[in-house]
Amino acid sequence: MYDKFGQFINGKWQKSTTGETYEVINPATEEILGKASKASIKEIELSLKSAEKGFQIWKNTSPWERSKIIRKISELIRKKNNTLANWLTLEVGKPLSEGLGEANGAADIFEWSSEESKRIYGETLQGRSPDTKIHVYYQPVGVVAALVPWNFPVTLASRKISTALSAGCSVIVKPDVITPGSVMELVDICREAGVPPGVVNLLSGDPAFISDKLLSSDIIKKVSITGSTRVGKLILKKAAEKVQRVTMELSGHSPFIVFDDVNLDKVTDMAIFAKFRNNGQVCISPSRFYIHEKKKNDFTRLMVEKTKKLKIGNGIEKDTILGPLTTKKRLEEIEKLVDLTKKEGAKVLCGGRKPAGFNKGYFYEPTIFDDIKDDFTIMNEEPFGPLVPILSFKDFDEVVDRANKNDLGLASYIYTNNLEKAHKASELMETGTVAVNTGVVALPEAPFGGIKQTGYGREGGSMAIKDYLNIKYTHLGIT
Repeated sequence: MYDKFGQFINGKWQKSTTGETYEVINPATEEILGKASKASIKEIELSLKSAEKGFQIWKNTSPWERSKIIRKISELIRKKNNTLANWLTLEVGKPLSEGLGEANGAADIFEWSSEESKRIYGETLQGRSPDTKIHVYYQPVGVVAALVPWNFPVTLASRKISTALSAGCSVIVKPDVITPGSVMELVDICREAGVPPGVVNLLSGDPAFISDKLLSSDIIKKVSITGSTRVGKLILKKAAEKVQRVTMELSGHSPFIVFDDVNLDKVTDMAIFAKFRNNGQVCISPSRFYIHEKKKNDFTRLMVEKTKKLKIGNGIEKDTILGPLTTKKRLEEIEKLVDLTKKEGAKVLCGGRKPAGFNKGYFYEPTIFDDIKDDFTIMNEEPFGPLVPILSFKDFDEVVDRANKNDLGLASYIYTNNLEKAHKASELMETGTVAVNTGVVALPEAPFGGIKQTGYGREGGSMAIKDYLNIKYTHLGIT
C-alpha cells in the first residue's frame, strides 16, 4: 500500500537511502497493511535543504497565486475524499462515514486558508513629523516543522500545511508511524495541485529521531505540534535551544456540564456524538460528565440505553459506529484505567470489557461509570477512549469550580436553556474553546486551541496565520 509513496522531498517521492521500512497495522484485524519507508539522517538533511529552497520560491509567490493553488488542494481533496476516508479507516480504525467527514473537513480547512492568504493586513501610521511614516507589515517566518499525531492525521496535517502555505512558509510534515499513508495521500494531493517542489516535504519514520534532527537545525524557524502534554514539553525544551516559534495543542480533559433545564433526549444525543467520535480518541472529547442532581438519573439511563445500541465493528462495514481503538497500547491503557476506576470504587453501568465475538482487533465496549468521585484517577488523567464517568452537582458555582480544577484547558461543554447561565459559564470556563448547546467545537473559521498545560497558539480562524508570520515595522523618513 505504501510502495508509491516514501519520503517526499523536492517534489518527488523516494525511498530511504538505507532501504529501511516499518510495519503499519490495521487495528481492526491486526494484519499488516504494508511497510512504509523509514527516513534516515540523509533524507532529513535533504528535506531541510529542499524546504529551505522551497521557502525562497514560495515567499516570493504572490498571495493571489498561493490562494489559487491552496484552493486547488481543497478541490482535489473533495474529489478524492473516498480515498482519504479509506486510508483513515484502515490506519486509524474509524468508520468510513467518520473518515469521509474528516476528509471533507480537511477540504474546508484548505478552502478557508486559501482565502486568508489574500488577507494578511499590515497598517500605516502617521509619523511624529509630517515627513515620516510608520509601516507595520508581516513576513513569513520561514521553514515550518509540522508534527502530526495519529488520531486525526488528515485534519491536523491540513491545519498545519494549509496555514503555512497561506502565510508563505514552506513545511516539512512528519506523520505518525501509525498513520503515514493518510498524510502521504494528502501530501500527494498538494503535489498534484501544483505546489512547487520543496514547498511541502514529508518525512516518515521514527518520530523522536526525526523531530530531534529537525529541531536541531537552524533552518527550522517554527514548530507546530499536536500531541500529548508530555511530548509537547519535550518539544518545547528542544525548540528553546534555537528559539524556534512553537504552536502546540496538547492533551485535553473536557468537562460536560448539564443543567436542570434542558431536553435530555437532545443533550444525550450530543453527548453520544461528542464522546464516541473516533472511539473517544479525540483531544476535545468530553471526559468528565457533571449532571445536575435533578437530572442525573434520567441522563444516565438515557446514556446507557443509547450507548448499548451503538454498533461495534470494522469501520469498513456498513452502519458501524464504533471501530477499534487505534493501537494495542491504547487498548491496554484503557483496560488498565477501567480496572483502576473500579478498584477506586466506581460502578460499571455498561461496557467495561472487550466485546464478544471479536477474536482480532483492538476493540473495547463503550463504558459508562457511576459512583465517581472527583479524586479518582479517571477524573485527573485524560482517558482518551470510550469511557464516560458521570457525577452530579447541586449549584452553578460548585460545578464551575470543580470543572476548572484541572491542569488541562482545551474544551468544555455547557448545556442550559438559561441565557444568563450560558454566558456566565462560558466566560468562567478555563478552556480555550467552549461549546454551548452543541457538540461541535472545531471549525476552520474559528480559532482552535487551549490554555494551561494544553498549550498555546491557535489553529483555524483569522488569528492562526499570525503564528506563521513575523511582524516588521519600518520607520520611514520620506525626505
